[in-house]
Amino acid sequence: MSTLRPKDFSGMSNESYIYVIAEIGINHNGSLDTAKELIDLAVEVGCDAVKFQKRTINIVYSESVLNQPRESPWGKTQREQKEGLEFSMEQYEEINRYCKSKNIDWFASSWDKESQRLMRRFDFPFNKIASAMAINKSFVELVASEKKPTFASTGMTKIEEIDWLISVFKKHECPLMLMYTVSTYPSKLEHLNLKCIETLKERYDLPIGYSGHEASVSPSVVAATLGAGAIERHITLDRAMYGSDQAASLEAAGFRQLTQILRNIPMILGDGEKRILREEELIASKLRYWLNE
Repeated sequence: MSTLRPKDFSGMSNESYIYVIAEIGINHNGSLDTAKELIDLAVEVGCDAVKFQKRTINIVYSESVLNQPRESPWGKTQREQKEGLEFSMEQYEEINRYCKSKNIDWFASSWDKESQRLMRRFDFPFNKIASAMAINKSFVELVASEKKPTFASTGMTKIEEIDWLISVFKKHECPLMLMYTVSTYPSKLEHLNLKCIETLKERYDLPIGYSGHEASVSPSVVAATLGAGAIERHITLDRAMYGSDQAASLEAAGFRQLTQILRNIPMILGDGEKRILREEELIASKLRYWLNE
């Protein structure tokens, strides 16, 4: 299990340690066995945590939406599809046991206040506010009032709205890391605008992370070099599986490549002090022939 369980986000930065989150979300397709396979995969490729999602279907979706037709493995309506993807609290109890047995952090982003209260029983190391909930005033107040270190995604969110969200967390003295996000699935490279990571760092003087939905590995690496202290990416067993998030996810090979690079970034960046290595001195003595003239 990750040793990074701070009361704030100290220790998470591209200069010390980049915290890697495998977003399982709903890629388990309602199967506890598939969820466990994804947890195993996250452990295997070197992630620090896995993240799920929790919804109270009748709160998040209106009756008219739930009654709409939608073909899925669970039936022919939106309700059947949404309920088919939703784990029960008993299933989350098993996920909790399984993650502990695998020595990996886990947490969930709730999409309504009832789910947020229900998931408190697991005493997560972190809370997570999804982009869809980032401007829901009563929900943000509830999460911030828990005073637990919180990742908050910023997709679909204006600067003024981020200003407001931060003010709520400051009022409650709750540690916050903004997760720069583009909420398209999968995201096009020309839409990523990763320099916004620097913009957010300069504007807010807060730790910044990156939650990516692109199909490739490289933008997450770029995000880390720009200062992201946490990287969240969707994980899947197979991008061809059923599900709206699968195409925006990384399979085993891609995720393994990503974590291997991210683990080396703090070492590669170094401390910024200009120095001459002993190895360079030896080479200089051979190449700077004119010093002896």
